[in-house]
Amino acid sequence: MKICTYIRSTPLGEFNRLGVFFNESTIIDVNLVWQKQFEMDGYFHAKAKAQDTAPSSLSLILKNYQEASIEFLLETIDVFKEMSSNGILKTLDGADLSFDLKDDKKIKLGCPIDSINCYRDFYAHEKHVAKGFEKRNEPIPPSWYEIPAYYKGPTTGFIGNDEIVPWPSYTEKLDYELEFGLVIGRDGKNIKAENAMNHIFGYTIFNDISARDIQKKEMAIRLGPAKGKDFCSVLGPVIVTADEFDFKEPNLRMQAIINGEIWSEGYTGDSHYTWAQMIEHASKEEWLLATDFMGSGTVGTGCGLEIDKWIQSGDIVELEIERIGKLKNIIGTPNKR
Repeated sequence: MKICTYIRSTPLGEFNRLGVFFNESTIIDVNLVWQKQFEMDGYFHAKAKAQDTAPSSLSLILKNYQEASIEFLLETIDVFKEMSSNGILKTLDGADLSFDLKDDKKIKLGCPIDSINCYRDFYAHEKHVAKGFEKRNEPIPPSWYEIPAYYKGPTTGFIGNDEIVPWPSYTEKLDYELEFGLVIGRDGKNIKAENAMNHIFGYTIFNDISARDIQKKEMAIRLGPAKGKDFCSVLGPVIVTADEFDFKEPNLRMQAIINGEIWSEGYTGDSHYTWAQMIEHASKEEWLLATDFMGSGTVGTGCGLEIDKWIQSGDIVELEIERIGKLKNIIGTPNKR
């Protein structure tokens, strides 16, 4: 399944809604499908019951259903199939259970998860790591081969597809980072690698936007990254659930395309560490919770710093991972405040 948050503009403002792709362009509204089901079952408070059973929030679905989240969303598709085969397409108050993106041009896709508990970004691709230390005239530390290191960032700066990437006032060198992202769907602590796949809800594309000049200063102090990263991260356009990959770690082609030109290429499987190893390490004596987000770290050649090519204001940045899609953003104007 492809899971999304779709944004619909109305006279009352914009509304973010949880959706599941039925095909390449048709999106099912999860909450409205269950509202209709409860209407058909004869519930007086069908809308309220749907809000409890199927809130229009991926984070609440993950917290409430845990390892059964995928099964619940698959059930939602089955319920919709049955309704649509019988010509049932609207709730009693006239809301559409689904819509086609080809027909409704006002719909856009937002960040596919509405709330993240904890954000961890790993440093798992050796080619990228080697280039970074080479630029500092240093060898890769032996400890990098001993543990899958990561940093924790804020969860408030995440944006989605087609949004403008802000350019902070304190940087002159903005950079993209082509990464593979993962959403945790089941709580766990001291998770063993052999059980780690049971805790993965799905995968997405991740653009870890970086202010390289301030990041360089922070890392020279052996702290951070902080201001070099914390202002913006991009996810989307969808989350593809783990069952699409038979609950195994996929090896997918990755590309970064800037203004129509391919700048970066690699594979998710190029990582030195597996997701299972990263989850095992992160969960040692520490809870991983449903809605936690993890980035793999930049794939080799996956940023301007490595290839010495720099994005500029107005550039169109497209990150693409096969079987997931294309994450597109425009680089904003430098903030001069």
